[in-house]
Amino acid sequence: MQAADSDYSIYRQLVSQLMSDEEQLPSLPTLTLEIRRALAMPEEVNIPRLAGLIGQDPALSALLVKYASSPLLRTRVTPKTLEDVLRVLGMQQVDRVVMMHSIKSLFTLHSAGHKQLFLAAWHRLTLQGSICAFLARQVGRIPADHVVLASLLSEVGDLAVLSAFKDGHLPPSPTRYAELCRAYGRSLGVILLKKWAVDEEYVQIVREVDNWSLQRVRQLELLDLVNLGRYHVLAGDAERPPLASLAAYAKLIAPYNELALDGRLCLVEQHWDDIQTLAATLR
Repeated sequence: MQAADSDYSIYRQLVSQLMSDEEQLPSLPTLTLEIRRALAMPEEVNIPRLAGLIGQDPALSALLVKYASSPLLRTRVTPKTLEDVLRVLGMQQVDRVVMMHSIKSLFTLHSAGHKQLFLAAWHRLTLQGSICAFLARQVGRIPADHVVLASLLSEVGDLAVLSAFKDGHLPPSPTRYAELCRAYGRSLGVILLKKWAVDEEYVQIVREVDNWSLQRVRQLELLDLVNLGRYHVLAGDAERPPLASLAAYAKLIAPYNELALDGRLCLVEQHWDDIQTLAATLR
């Protein structure tokens, strides 16, 4: 037990050092900043010029094409070129997909152990985001891509924890990593999003995610969809309250609020294949 406590103390010290030195945290890539600046000035940037800028990142281009062709959008005609994709998605949606791509590409993996922890976390986050997006598409009100990005950013601090384990430091075990995320993930997420200068709405999501009882407005809002998605990926969490007790659940109307035998939403269980397909486009 003493050795385990010492082990955790070392990891905790590394994460604390990371939090006190913002420069150690990843910055958005230069190309991402250029693309986002261009997207913020649509009257000055035409589609061909924007496509040329995005085309400098083949992985981002591929993600945009996959996303535009995903079941989430259900476009009548599949876009064939990057310019077609930009026209289908629109500037605001492209901006959000650019941020989704950047999140995954920001964290340097220093070893097979780092990669294993990252991929497990990313797999869960993309599944969570896809559940959120699917629910958003079904119930309306909030754009699905807005919800996906909010969901991914809600736990970006957990990915940032991995930034502490570099310079030859061995990554923690999955159990230790989960403990560190619970202790520091939220604070790191807020620090990181402020560094990236994202909308305050996303920062507030980081602060309030997992607050199952919070109800600020009567209508279903962004936080509610993020919490519903998160709830469904925490299937093995013994501390998770019944779904029917969530403030977000109380805002769902029939038939969206029907529950399956395992306590999850029927809507999610019945469309699990569609959700998995969407998650695959984000990985």
